[in-house]
Amino acid sequence: MDDLYATLGVAKTANADEIKKAYRTLARVHHPDANPDDPKAEERFKEISHAHDVLSDPEKRREYDARAAFGGRRPNGAGPAGGGAGAGFGDFADMFSTIFRGARGGATGASGGSAAQKGADVEVEVNLSFDQAMAGAQVPVSVETPVACADCGGSGAKPGTNPRLCPECKGRGVRGRDVGSFAFSEPCPRCGGNGTVIDDPCPTCSGSGATSTRSQIKVKIPPGVKDGTRIRVKGRGQAGTRGGPAGDLFVLTRVSPSRLFTRKGDDLAINVPVTFAEAALGAQVEVPTLDGRVKLTVPPGSPDGRSLRIGGQGAPRLKGGGRGDLIATLRLDVPRELSAKQRDALEKFAKIDARDPRETLFS
Repeated sequence: MDDLYATLGVAKTANADEIKKAYRTLARVHHPDANPDDPKAEERFKEISHAHDVLSDPEKRREYDARAAFGGRRPNGAGPAGGGAGAGFGDFADMFSTIFRGARGGATGASGGSAAQKGADVEVEVNLSFDQAMAGAQVPVSVETPVACADCGGSGAKPGTNPRLCPECKGRGVRGRDVGSFAFSEPCPRCGGNGTVIDDPCPTCSGSGATSTRSQIKVKIPPGVKDGTRIRVKGRGQAGTRGGPAGDLFVLTRVSPSRLFTRKGDDLAINVPVTFAEAALGAQVEVPTLDGRVKLTVPPGSPDGRSLRIGGQGAPRLKGGGRGDLIATLRLDVPRELSAKQRDALEKFAKIDARDPRETLFS
């Protein structure tokens, strides 16, 4: 039996990306078009392609690994797969496929009953204001709450009747299966692993044993959520069947934009208008934060667009605690109209200001 991992030059624990990368590298090197004078290039390329085809497919890879565990032989030790009596690799692979299917809980009995299954997850959207997203909130959400069927008491059987013991597995929910010299258990095909069969399903719940009622619950929104944050509420999804647990509820937050702040990760950004005099001479100005006003020191000679950071005044961090920063960007506010005194003062300043701010454009 060929070692497909060795063919691609990867470890047996290699993930899908490592297998794909190894295949692409080898395929470029050993492609027949790249080796027209090598008579073995095509054979080598086929080996590489076959190895990739098997190892890149999860189901084929499981079956290959199972076979490799027996050194390429049949599980009953009768000899290599492909000839002779006894169970072959195909039977062995079928056996494993059955086990994997059973583990996923997908079996359905001939009686129409199925094993207990978890209910489906549900996703809903909630609209939040920016302030609610920053401070946290409790919002009402309408969901379907799972309850036991009132008519059958959760048994799934028609009122006046009861589920009966599965005649196939005698209530164990599994049956034995021999493959060569090995014995395995698999979900009972008659009852789907439930141990009982229902001859007359309850018409109210169709044999599931559960119904649902729509109700409102309050979901706690933690401070600092962003637009698109998903919050999981365990056990608040659709009702399970035959006594299975309910699915989960996922709440997707939709946050309205703020009039003042722009969010950048855990930081908040705000534009702060300043006058020419404040920017040139320096000043202390008030800026809004989530918690109220704070003083911001504008250094003398600050240009338009300068950013100043105020630590710990940003958005609450969902992970790790604490808060981000507030980034204040100075924006020079030029008056559209001037009083006579303002104009006179600026004209005097212009006469004594010998700088040419455009000098660098021509140097």
